[in-house]
Amino acid sequence: MQKERTKKIVVLAMLSAVAFVVAALCTYLPAIMPAARFLNLDFKDTIIVIVGFIYGPLAAIAVTALVALIEMCTVSPDGIIGFVMNILSTGAFTCVASSIYRKYRNMPGAGVGLCSGVIVMTGLMVLWNYTMTPIYMHVDREIVTGMLVPVFLPFNLLKGSLNAAIALSLYKPLTTALRKAKLMPPAKSKGKFSVWLGTALISAVIIATCVLIILVINGKI
Repeated sequence: MQKERTKKIVVLAMLSAVAFVVAALCTYLPAIMPAARFLNLDFKDTIIVIVGFIYGPLAAIAVTALVALIEMCTVSPDGIIGFVMNILSTGAFTCVASSIYRKYRNMPGAGVGLCSGVIVMTGLMVLWNYTMTPIYMHVDREIVTGMLVPVFLPFNLLKGSLNAAIALSLYKPLTTALRKAKLMPPAKSKGKFSVWLGTALISAVIIATCVLIILVINGKI
């Protein structure tokens, strides 16, 4: 039992570090919404939702809080508001997705969980952007209200969809690597390669579609 607990701590620490590095690198990505340059894509949710798939929603929210705190103290210019919004956004997405997957541990369960996580996160963040963005931007609430549907709604849908698609394609290879490193117990049943391949293809289509939408929004095509 102690050995398994130690392995769990090692994996959580390692994936937390990876999530922070990804978040730090994402600060260099260009903004995708011309009307709100402070909205940047952040792919740490990909790593944290995989944590949730492996260890459950409590582990996901713990890693979410830890990474958000480190971000606030290092690379984030948004202070306490950014910290709160980080926890709300990532926490909603990862906890909903991992809670559903914990009950239905198969590929359809993962897909439903991720889609549900994107929907819940998008709705929640539209509400919180309405509440917090006027404070952050120092503007009247009427201005932010006019940005909810054309800016915040598509941004969160795109961000969530990209993270969901990438997580869906990376989950199997990552858990396989962890099992080979003996950091996770062996799988109870072997998943079919064809299932993972089909999932990877669906993920690729979602990612390509999101990229196309981003290019259209920015007038690149």
